[in-house]
Amino acid sequence: MKAGFISLGCAKNLVDTEVMLGLLVSQGIELTEEPQEAEILIINTCGFIDAAKEESVNTILQTAQYKKTGKCRALIVAGCLGQRYQQGLLDEMPEVDAVIGTGAWHRINEAIADVLQGNRVIFIGDTDTIYDETMPRVQTTPAYTAYVKVAEGCSNNCSYCVIPQVRGSFRSRSIDSVVSEVKKLVEQGVKEINLIAQDTTSFGRDKEGQPQLAALLKALVAIDGLIWIRLLYCYPRYFTDEIIDLIDREPKICKYIDIPLQHIHDDILKAMNRRDCRADIERLLARIRAKIKNVAIRTSFIVGFPGETDEHFLALEQFVADIKFDHVGVFTYSQEEDTVAAALPNQILDEVKEERYHRIMALQSAISEERNISLEGNIFEVLVEGRRSGEDGEVVYGRMERQAPDIDGYTYLENAAEVKIGEVKRARIVQGFTYDVLAEIL
Repeated sequence: MKAGFISLGCAKNLVDTEVMLGLLVSQGIELTEEPQEAEILIINTCGFIDAAKEESVNTILQTAQYKKTGKCRALIVAGCLGQRYQQGLLDEMPEVDAVIGTGAWHRINEAIADVLQGNRVIFIGDTDTIYDETMPRVQTTPAYTAYVKVAEGCSNNCSYCVIPQVRGSFRSRSIDSVVSEVKKLVEQGVKEINLIAQDTTSFGRDKEGQPQLAALLKALVAIDGLIWIRLLYCYPRYFTDEIIDLIDREPKICKYIDIPLQHIHDDILKAMNRRDCRADIERLLARIRAKIKNVAIRTSFIVGFPGETDEHFLALEQFVADIKFDHVGVFTYSQEEDTVAAALPNQILDEVKEERYHRIMALQSAISEERNISLEGNIFEVLVEGRRSGEDGEVVYGRMERQAPDIDGYTYLENAAEVKIGEVKRARIVQGFTYDVLAEIL
């Protein structure tokens, strides 16, 4: 049989997808990128905010058409939407044959067998499962880059967030498990490892009583053949001086920090149940920039949180203007059922949220261009990612260590006709733009 897969949402969800693909292949199921040829179609959904839920539902309905126009005999919904809505999905969407929650991805083959016998089933399981290096996995990212999930779930209990409900409490893998998986990936040709979790800087805290990310990084930099280690989703609370020092002195650790802040005004941070105040955040950012030369910092903010006044928003806007982050993601607050924030008074009108969103994004686009122009003349290593047709012929592009896969811009390369995909080349930045840069290979 052939199976097709659609993975929505974040990179953490993508890792679950890759493990499920590995489980399918282990049972002799062939994978196809042609949905009309697949007898089994699986959608790994996101259910984090309204926009993600809407995308998931629309994708399910669109994919269900292959029951009529293709060979589909089993339409399976996995992931966060399945975990949140379970029976409701089967009741409201007769096209769906099975629902698999975030704690039951390892039962994917069992679900397929049940559906092919004519049953409609739900597998939810406990939200305490986590994959490890022994699980089969089919890499869907380019051969030179991979995501490695070092922990699952979250125990921060931010007032706006459903992750603890759909992913369970925070639980880490062991250092040996992560190192073993990374070694295996490097042996297969991976050069860039992106470490991910809901809260990467808390890695190991649940096991050892204190975070172990620094110990993990020390073990990973010793792996021969690994070129880049990138840290994503690093909450500020446990971003220690030891981690800052490691990033500074270890050439394999990208000078790139993804540190979601969500807001800066203490009133809103408190209402969000965030564990840091403005003064803590400003001190941390100052230490990072003082220590790590040419560091790129990405963050994310939520605008329109309940009770966010004009004063609160202006404080955030001024903070973005003053700090000049390299990359910023902005989300409008989504009122999610079963969260503390959903019941708060003074919910913000959608048009106000949108106006605040566009103001921050416009501000940041100017800052990003300014930051990229400031890089002109500097030399960086660039991981070559691909070629595409342009107005003046073929264009070669890649990423500096300052650019994470999928979420940041690209580095377009001159003098690159002979380079191969997956190579790492030294290049000088020639011109900076809003999201991308132009560079010449040395």
